[in-house]
Amino acid sequence: MTTAIDPAIDWAAARVYAIPMRARFRGITIREGMLVPGSLGWGEFCPFAEYDDHEAASWLATTVEQTSIGWPEPVRDRVPINATVPAVGPQRAHDIVTASGCRTAKVKVADHPESLSEDLARVEAVRAALGASGHIRVDANGIWDTDTAVTAIRQLDKAADGLEYVEQPCRSIDELAAVRRQVDVRIAADESIRRAEDPMKVAVAGAADIAVIKCTPLGGVRRALQVAEAAGLPCVVSSALETSVGLAAQLALAGALPELDFACGLGTLSLLDGDTVPADASFRPVDGYLPVPRTPPTPDPALLDKFQLTDPDRASWWHERLARVQRELEQRGNQ
Repeated sequence: MTTAIDPAIDWAAARVYAIPMRARFRGITIREGMLVPGSLGWGEFCPFAEYDDHEAASWLATTVEQTSIGWPEPVRDRVPINATVPAVGPQRAHDIVTASGCRTAKVKVADHPESLSEDLARVEAVRAALGASGHIRVDANGIWDTDTAVTAIRQLDKAADGLEYVEQPCRSIDELAAVRRQVDVRIAADESIRRAEDPMKVAVAGAADIAVIKCTPLGGVRRALQVAEAAGLPCVVSSALETSVGLAAQLALAGALPELDFACGLGTLSLLDGDTVPADASFRPVDGYLPVPRTPPTPDPALLDKFQLTDPDRASWWHERLARVQRELEQRGNQ
């Protein structure tokens, strides 16, 4: 079975961008991706370099939905956003949260094996910036083993004067369940849900209290809504480090979820030193909120030129990858 791809999508007109990051995040200092025009506007294709074509096909399915199918009707006009704090020093962490206007902050931890003391200082600085009424969540990206996670979570919870939740402390579902049984902090699952064949496994195993969903790697807004329903847990929508073009789909997902009890991790443009759309269309939180778009924003030609990836070999790599992944998606079938 093949997936029909709208012939109006102009693959040849895809533009490759390379935007510097303000701090190292997820191991990268430059965010690369592609913007693709279609009949309903522009979409973004930006799977990380280490993802194979099979996994990247879901990212392209999100692009296809955005450019040629459109999104479901939203049930809210705006969504609350958390500030995103990378692995930076305490003063910088304090400044990021203070400037964000958000009442919730997501703090990166476990950036390297000996990071706990740095993590504790960063979390303490974030609490000072938020005050007693703000919410702090931390994300370990599956780095810890069970024992390390339990020890770290207890200390971080104390430093935060109460954590809202810990995101993906360990890699496997069994490890998440083991940690959850030993700590009093809520556990959120990210990779364990979006990379699982059956997202219900996390809930059935008692491995998490919260599901973190990202429509970009899940294959679009509609697919992400299905995953959210199957997981049967409260959901947080988080970004995949896109520009405003790709963030539009994530906001459409957050706008369409039947229930939204937590702030979403969609304020990640603060991590990029630039964007692909004009400032008045850029998705930067105001007073801790972002609007829910009905259509994607249109890139600014001048910004596409400014942030164009200039290395010809690297640009060719992206175009060749797009062609391969397009074929992969066509053969995958509807999911």
